[in-house]
Amino acid sequence: MIWVYNLWIILLAVVVAGGTTYYLIAISSVRRFFRIHALNSNLSDRYPPVSLLKPLCGLDPGLEPNLESFFQQDYPAFEILMAVRDAGDPAAEVARRMMVCYPGVSAQLLVAGKSPYPNAKVHSLEKMGQAARNELLVITDSDVSVGRGYLKALAKAFEVQEVGAVTNLYRGVPGMEFWSKLEALGMSTEFMAGVIVAERVEGMRFMLGPSMAIRSRCLEAIGGFRTLADYLADDFVLGEMVSVSGFRVVLSHYVIDHHAYSSGFLQSFKHRLRWNRSSRFSRPIGYFGQGFTYGLPWAVALSLSNPSLWTASVMCVVLTLRLSLAWFLGSSGLKDPEVARNLWLVPVQDVLSFLTWVGGFLGREIIWRNQRYRLLEGGRFTSA
Repeated sequence: MIWVYNLWIILLAVVVAGGTTYYLIAISSVRRFFRIHALNSNLSDRYPPVSLLKPLCGLDPGLEPNLESFFQQDYPAFEILMAVRDAGDPAAEVARRMMVCYPGVSAQLLVAGKSPYPNAKVHSLEKMGQAARNELLVITDSDVSVGRGYLKALAKAFEVQEVGAVTNLYRGVPGMEFWSKLEALGMSTEFMAGVIVAERVEGMRFMLGPSMAIRSRCLEAIGGFRTLADYLADDFVLGEMVSVSGFRVVLSHYVIDHHAYSSGFLQSFKHRLRWNRSSRFSRPIGYFGQGFTYGLPWAVALSLSNPSLWTASVMCVVLTLRLSLAWFLGSSGLKDPEVARNLWLVPVQDVLSFLTWVGGFLGREIIWRNQRYRLLEGGRFTSA
């Protein structure tokens, strides 16, 4: 019926307009963020002792060089605490090898044992937190690598006493697989844009799991790591709790590397779907609003639904804005060398991202570390 078709075209036009507005806001926010931080890029001259907490599980690709980057920090006083769930974990051998190679770095390997919590990572963090000697606790994932100035940049962010926690932007580093390249491209040109826009619009009320730093007194004020035990998106919840408790969460200008190791379409799709379903249950309103950030896929749908000069013109404008955002954010801001080479893949990545966003509405089960879990309201989860 003609009225249904017309309504569909109007709805598509509205969401395309929303997506276009988002791209404009994102470009402005990205340029503002990196301009401000370029003016305040001096490193701190005060270096409080730091405890690095590294939860490990399995022999992930690139684990050794990633872990080694933390042992090579140019920082006067830090310790590294690593934890595995059982002594037979192959990651334990990598950790021991690092401790032998860098005897000058204070490091420990802990065996956390079987987790009493749904989120086993939280149990490992709790064990490492109990053994940590320093006020500043830095938590990073096993698929992350950093430059030698990483800890100094964090120390700079903590110079303001009201700051309770700091998190970092990251650029995606792909493997050799095509789907890995798409996933890394999405990190550098899509997800980080949403983070910077959120920081500008409402301030940081969440953290990013690849790199989280927190004062121990701030952690105590929110009840310790165990308050995260039932949550899948522990990074989002930790940042939210810090913000609600009266401390500030800061988005550092220092960019780290987040390695995308997905092998094949299915693994990459499942990874994206897990993240989307987790986001949907952690922040349902925000997740719905995320749909307006997909300006390009909506413009493609509009053009296919109503092939005409005006829809083709709209798609050209939206495509130009989307590629401009990818360039300003990925190449100029995050200094990701892969973005310029793979800019032509941005529409493909956006369509895949859009499809997994839709998939986020279509179920509540996920697979994480080869275990099946069921998501509950409020972002909690349990074994399926």
